[in-house]
Amino acid sequence: MSTLNVSNITDGTTTVGTSYVVNGSAKAWGFFNGTGTIVLFGSGFNTSSLTDVGTGIYQLHFTNNMADANYTSSLVGNTFHTADEGHNTAYAGVSTYSVTHGSADTNRVNVAVHGDLA
Repeated sequence: MSTLNVSNITDGTTTVGTSYVVNGSAKAWGFFNGTGTIVLFGSGFNTSSLTDVGTGIYQLHFTNNMADANYTSSLVGNTFHTADEGHNTAYAGVSTYSVTHGSADTNRVNVAVHGDLA
């Protein structure tokens, strides 16, 4: 495997330091339907599978593990609140719930993970 070592990347108009790209880019993301038979839409990025743990609780598994469990995950649900359901180097845990009904499956969940890959 070859390594390309550069300080900046440009599109001809805008230049950005590679440290911003490496350190600021999402290291994994996924978009899924959490109702019925759960489905991970599209290919996502660095996501290999999805596990339905229980009502409104999911695990988004990574293709390449994170370096440690000290990463952040941003979660957005469709008309539901979302929360971090615990995570480790192999997956991000996600839970969705309704303010009025507690834990609940939802049809649209978006997850982005920022941190260091192993």
